Amino acid sequence: MNKLMDVYTKCTKLPGGKRIFSTLVCMKAPYFKTIRPLFCELRPGYCEITMKNRRSVQNHIKSVHAIAMCNISELTAGSMLEATLPKTMRWIPKSMHVDYIKIAKTNLKAVCEISTHGLETPQELPMTVHVTDTNGTEVFRAVIMMHISAR
Repeated sequence: MNKLMDVYTKCTKLPGGKRIFSTLVCMKAPYFKTIRPLFCELRPGYCEITMKNRRSVQNHIKSVHAIAMCNISELTAGSMLEATLPKTMRWIPKSMHVDYIKIAKTNLKAVCEISTHGLETPQELPMTVHVTDTNGTEVFRAVIMMHISAR
């Protein structure tokens, strides 16, 4: 188990542990605090994070702003990859392609899932994050190209 998964496992054993973990992540990377993420599930190969549609993440038509959806997507993919990679590897986002599928008027859920095999070698890894509304409809999709290299 790596450091991130160790902290997640310890936090989720506590009352309000997922909120505590989410706060700790935002303390390490403060910009993510702007969306007030809530980690719902984190394990090697899978991450699910939610965010509320509230005034501070809205655009002029009262839907969730595009950059807020980019933000949750990067957090979801990066956290999942951090929880998945062997200790000998590191990652950094290289590019992001996004598709705005539908206006996001509700709270949102972002999910990223990959195979945990073959991650011990340097590579460029595309990671798809699906963002859905409370009805389960996909409203946004991001493909983030991650550069994976040895530490």
